Amino acid sequence: MLWMMRLSGFLSAAMVIIVLSPSLQSFPPAEAIRSSNLDGNLRLLTQNSPTDKFSFRKSSQFRNAKECSSLLLGRNGNGNSVYVCDPSFVHVAITLDVEYLRGSIAAVHSILQHSQCPESVFFHFILSNTDLETLVRSTFPQLKFKVYYFDPDIVRSFISTSVRQALEQPLNYARNYLADLLEPCVDRVIYLDSDLIVVDDIAKLWRTKLAGKTIGAPEYCHANFTKYFTARFWSDKRFSGTFSGRNPCYFNTGVMVIDLYKWRRFGYTKKIEKWMDIQKNERIYELGSLPPFLLVLAGHVAPIEHRWNQHGLGGDNVRGSCRDLHPGAVSLLHWSGSGKPWLRIDSKQACPLDALWTPYDLFAHSM
Repeated sequence: MLWMMRLSGFLSAAMVIIVLSPSLQSFPPAEAIRSSNLDGNLRLLTQNSPTDKFSFRKSSQFRNAKECSSLLLGRNGNGNSVYVCDPSFVHVAITLDVEYLRGSIAAVHSILQHSQCPESVFFHFILSNTDLETLVRSTFPQLKFKVYYFDPDIVRSFISTSVRQALEQPLNYARNYLADLLEPCVDRVIYLDSDLIVVDDIAKLWRTKLAGKTIGAPEYCHANFTKYFTARFWSDKRFSGTFSGRNPCYFNTGVMVIDLYKWRRFGYTKKIEKWMDIQKNERIYELGSLPPFLLVLAGHVAPIEHRWNQHGLGGDNVRGSCRDLHPGAVSLLHWSGSGKPWLRIDSKQACPLDALWTPYDLFAHSM
């Protein structure tokens, strides 16, 4: 009789879980955990933590060369404001997203491996799921970093449909808000996409002179600038007139050196939001976060050597398309486009240049 009572209790509990699970799924993943007082079995069923899906090998320790400043040696990078504001740091901002996490980890690994002073690099990770902090710390135990929660609702109302769904993700627009997210004492930052590797000392990029400009980036003035906007944009002087008196060139927003002091002073976030708001009603471009940057900053960019963004290695939307490197020296390889090296490698459809990404991959397995 006792075993029948226990069985009945188990079935009742199972029914409660089945009834509750749809409402739990309406929360963001981390919120579902915080909002639930149910036991660990239910947390396993909801599969909220990204760390349940990913496992990365622990990175080697990277130490500063003798030529580096000794002021930072022996400090524990715990992410508090004292360390963030240290004037000797090189500041790098990268987003952490579950879909691109493997790429972000490889990017960080490549930066550390090629830095003469890796202990002097401070990482600012922008994310929408705080569970990822534990994963980063276990992969890079000595890393100096701080995480910043980016609320998707900040930008969701500004986002319009794009040619690729990946470009519509709110975290893709976090670069617009770095000046608001990072501490006021951080007045310069290198922003990097998650689908790249650095094969040179990041400090060289950090020392780029911006010549009074707010951002620096490799420019591509031979590119057909008109294709980034619709015919409606170019036919309406209210819109196309924004480039009057400027010599706008295409630049890729996946690699930028940003003067955050000037960005805050001139309110560039609001200017970008204004164009995104116009896009919602007028449809003046087809891509995601790039065109608003071009509208606000093209023609006012400090040019950086092309070696710092060998972009387009992800090909286009044609399955299996592979690209070659551009002529010239290489300091950074960028798999912009739809093809990501980790996906092509896993599917046994790797492009030749994907082999250059592989040595920085710390991915272990998927649960």
